[in-house]
Amino acid sequence: MIAIVDYGAGNLGSVEKALRFIGAPAVVTDDPATVLRTDALVLPGVGALGHCMEGLRRAGLVDATREFIRSGRPFLGICIGMQMLFDTSEEGGQTAGLGVLKGVVRRFALDRDPRNSGLKVPHMGWNGLIHDGTCPLLAGVPNGAMAYFVHSYYAEPEDTSVIVATTQYGYPFCSAIRSGNVYATQFHPEKSGKVGLAILRNFVALAP
Repeated sequence: MIAIVDYGAGNLGSVEKALRFIGAPAVVTDDPATVLRTDALVLPGVGALGHCMEGLRRAGLVDATREFIRSGRPFLGICIGMQMLFDTSEEGGQTAGLGVLKGVVRRFALDRDPRNSGLKVPHMGWNGLIHDGTCPLLAGVPNGAMAYFVHSYYAEPEDTSVIVATTQYGYPFCSAIRSGNVYATQFHPEKSGKVGLAILRNFVALAP
């Protein structure tokens, strides 16, 4: 069973629908006990990181999520679910995340280069994934394959070895990570067509 963490954020239904489409048993839950006994865990999210963290706290899911990650079972963070893994975010000042990974979530600073004047924040739409094919989550996904993004912030890991894909938007940013059993994507695989479904199938295959 794959559990999708429900802490009041959006896009839960689309993640569940995508998993069920590929034949994966999935359940949306706000129950910490269910989170702790599932085979694999997905933490999705849209909106503001601070609001999402508060939703996790209200539901009593912060400790359960951390404990699940420590168990070594497969974990997938999506969009804000990726950003919440890090220490802090620039969003709303210095907003604390789960602290699973060292690093900061930064807002796009496209004014670094005048050539970016035509680019807007949030970064919204389809963009390419640059990767070397070695991460199990991206197995069989062509280098440069297009995925769907909608975000104003991106993770900047302290340990750059966890970065398994980057994407260009004004400058390269981290679009997917892997640290042991922890996988995460800044893009939305559930909204990324065949490429996204392939990534979700790869994640499901990691479950015991």
